[in-house]
Amino acid sequence: MPAGTEERAFQYILTHAIPGDPLHILETFDQWSYHCEYLSNLGPQKGGAKILERLIYEKVPLTVLELGTYCGYATTLIAQSLPLGARLYTVEMDAQKASVAEKVIRLAGFDDDTLIVGPSEEVIPQLKDKYGLSRVDLVFMGHWKRCYLRDLQLLEAHDLLPEGATILADNIIFPGAPHFLQYVKACGKYTWRIHRTSLQYFRAIPDGMAQVTYTGLQ
Repeated sequence: MPAGTEERAFQYILTHAIPGDPLHILETFDQWSYHCEYLSNLGPQKGGAKILERLIYEKVPLTVLELGTYCGYATTLIAQSLPLGARLYTVEMDAQKASVAEKVIRLAGFDDDTLIVGPSEEVIPQLKDKYGLSRVDLVFMGHWKRCYLRDLQLLEAHDLLPEGATILADNIIFPGAPHFLQYVKACGKYTWRIHRTSLQYFRAIPDGMAQVTYTGLQ
């Protein structure tokens, strides 16, 4: 089988990035996506000090759930930003992409034992009993946009969101997740704000991230 875009990107990372240096690995990913082939990574504008990284430093979460590992870009960014003793669980339904992510995470110097391969709608109901995750302080959604609302409601149904839990949802404008946005605005359980930015690696295309906080109110 010929190597896919993600595997070609990893070979580039392996050749050009400094092992054990998460930030240099992310910068090398960015170089590949700007100059070689597009990858739907989080990218520097959304991932850096402006949004995701800043949110982690502000909230200091002890448990983080990432839905949509892809190549491990955001996983690496989250892992290097977390406080000591915090735990990151990341879920990827595509086994080939998960294989690339596993290698990227290890190259960055992090443990990949909380990379879970499987559909999010199957994994979320198992988080408590199978993976020992009783609550999630921060959820990062970067998977299929049509799954955002379903998975948020699964997290609610399985009592995984404590009061004050934060959900950060990517690509909320392009390609968009209108049903998710409509729900969080209307259900009365969340406060929310939109971070305006652009599509990763395409500054001319408007995009945004939704930062949603669970109030615990019904």
